[in-house]
Amino acid sequence: MAATMRVAIVSPEQEVWSGEAEMVVARTLSGEIGVLPRHVPLLGVLVSGGEVRVRTSGGEVAAEVDGGFLSVTKEGVSILAEKASLKS
Repeated sequence: MAATMRVAIVSPEQEVWSGEAEMVVARTLSGEIGVLPRHVPLLGVLVSGGEVRVRTSGGEVAAEVDGGFLSVTKEGVSILAEKASLKS
C-alpha cells in the first residue's frame, strides 16, 4: 500500500475537497510542484487560473483554483484558494 497524506482544498466559501492522497501537483509562481507524503514543509503562491491535481488510490481529482496558497506541513497539504471548484 502506498503512503498517503491528508489533503484539503478550500476556498472562503466552502471546503471543495478533502481526503487521503498519494500525490498533489499544483502550479505556483515558481513553477509546477509535485508533493508526495513526507515532503519537506513549504509555502507556495498559486497562479490565477491554475489547476491542482490530487492522485488518490481511486483515481485523480482535479480542481481549478484562482490564486491562493499551497501549504505543506507534516500533517499534510492545504490548498487555500481565493476561488476553487472541482473540474468534471
